[in-house]
Amino acid sequence: MKSDNRRYFFKKAITLLGVPIVYQSMIPKGLELLIESNRISFHDIDGKDPKLILLNDRPLNMEAPADMLSDDVTPAQKMFVRNNGLPPTNIDKNTWRLTIEGESAERSVSFTLDELKSRFEHHTLQLTLECGGNGRSEFDPPAKGNQWTIGAVACPQWTGVKLKDVLQAAGIKSDAVYIGYYGKDTHLSGDSTKVVISRGVPLHKALEDESLIAWSMNGEDLPLLHGYPLRLVFGGWPASCSGKWLHKIVIRNRVHDGPKMGGQSYRVPCESVAPSTKVADEDMCIIESMPVKSLITYPKTGAITSKPFVEIFGKAWAGDLKVSKLDYSIDFGQTWKSCTLNSPVNRLAWQTWSAQVNLPKKGYYEIWARATDEQGRAQPMLLPGWNPKGYLNNACHRIAIKRVIS
Repeated sequence: MKSDNRRYFFKKAITLLGVPIVYQSMIPKGLELLIESNRISFHDIDGKDPKLILLNDRPLNMEAPADMLSDDVTPAQKMFVRNNGLPPTNIDKNTWRLTIEGESAERSVSFTLDELKSRFEHHTLQLTLECGGNGRSEFDPPAKGNQWTIGAVACPQWTGVKLKDVLQAAGIKSDAVYIGYYGKDTHLSGDSTKVVISRGVPLHKALEDESLIAWSMNGEDLPLLHGYPLRLVFGGWPASCSGKWLHKIVIRNRVHDGPKMGGQSYRVPCESVAPSTKVADEDMCIIESMPVKSLITYPKTGAITSKPFVEIFGKAWAGDLKVSKLDYSIDFGQTWKSCTLNSPVNRLAWQTWSAQVNLPKKGYYEIWARATDEQGRAQPMLLPGWNPKGYLNNACHRIAIKRVIS
């Protein structure tokens, strides 16, 4: 009966596609073809491209289709938005202050924006931010939360000061192990006393040269949705670590315990578990460096060509590491061919890649991309290990393309 169902599926798919499925015999069992996979979104969000996909509007969360991420430097209008609360209103950057304190700070210090800019050296870096739940929509059984597909990632250019320079101005005690942030966003309840989100990173990450307190994105003031007038930027780690609307940083002698740091938020099981397993909070580990991943940004899935060759382009990144290799497959992962992979413009920036693909005959193809990091870890072809919150899906990105004969 299962074989009959599979034959029926392929017959129906070919009818919908209008062309044969090239490499049909190599399709992994259980794989759904990308026949009707495109989502359509309509919105009118100030400063955002209307083609971004709106997941919800309270709080505002939206992502980019893969083909909108072709820019080497992500424009603000194409960058995903991940909010937990509501952006602050009535911001006066002339009176905005950043305070550094905490039990492991030698002293409490406070700076206006002008003081930050005049006292500390400026740095501009391109840094990759990705939501920890990017790819959540593929998990089965489903995981709760925003159903991100592949577009909750971006790599803009950020300008600011090194976090470590500012922390050192407050003095770091020998028992310091973590930092935490506090922003000015408003809780959805409207209660001004409730903290929306307050996450952080271990001290070693905070002291990296690429960890910034930023006031500029792509040479302009931060957009409101991305943290105006001040935010943290930690490339390669879950974007939730990069606090927006930043007004306070605490230096801690323990793992930071603000909202969204405990329980199961931004955590995965410390050991692999079977799907649907209930995992105790104490058996969950905090997500740190993001896994290796890649995107095909051109052509757009659903493209039709009459030519035997097609150029493909994309992006790849690997958390704290570099991507060492990028391959593509047109036969559902049975064989792989190498792409041209470029070095990042600086550490923790994504990498661009390209290849020329031969489509040997008329029909439906899926092009898959697979990145490998410098420690030899490659993207899984299909969904990686299940976890209760649907984090860290780094399965190969796939696009559908048809070759027709003109």
